[in-house]
Amino acid sequence: MDNSQEAKYIGYLSSPIGLLEITSDGQYITSIQFLNDAEPKQINEPNELIQDCIKQLNEYFEGSRKEFDLPLRPSGTEFQCRVWDRISEIPFGMTSSYGLISKLLGNSKLTRAVGLANGANPIPIIIPCHRVIGSDGSLTGYAGGLDKKKWLLNHEQQHSKISEGQLKLF
Repeated sequence: MDNSQEAKYIGYLSSPIGLLEITSDGQYITSIQFLNDAEPKQINEPNELIQDCIKQLNEYFEGSRKEFDLPLRPSGTEFQCRVWDRISEIPFGMTSSYGLISKLLGNSKLTRAVGLANGANPIPIIIPCHRVIGSDGSLTGYAGGLDKKKWLLNHEQQHSKISEGQLKLF
């Protein structure tokens, strides 16, 4: 993906897991960041795309949205983008492991590289890197913190019919 894209538009969403900063280049969502204790730096009014992203994220947090319908442009290497594409295929309420994703990419020895790519995901929640867990079912790192990852997984299990037959993770 093109690393030269600069954020032209920034929007903010106060969510159940904290303040999110959403950036767009005008045509695509390019990042979502957990601000934690950082202060918002509103540069301009959010454009229509960011407003749509905020609407869809609110629906997700309310439990009424299971999939996102937004144009995305995550900035990363070709390998990272392949990993993020695979992660995007994990259904709402389900989880996968780093090992399984590496096998789906054609090389079971790529588990560590998959973990690094997962950790570099610039558009969390929408590219659902929180759905990737250890092969033993353990929660592993998450950019926003393990408390946010746990919240997202619990939220999806509570609002998913798919997860009824899945083991409770924690």
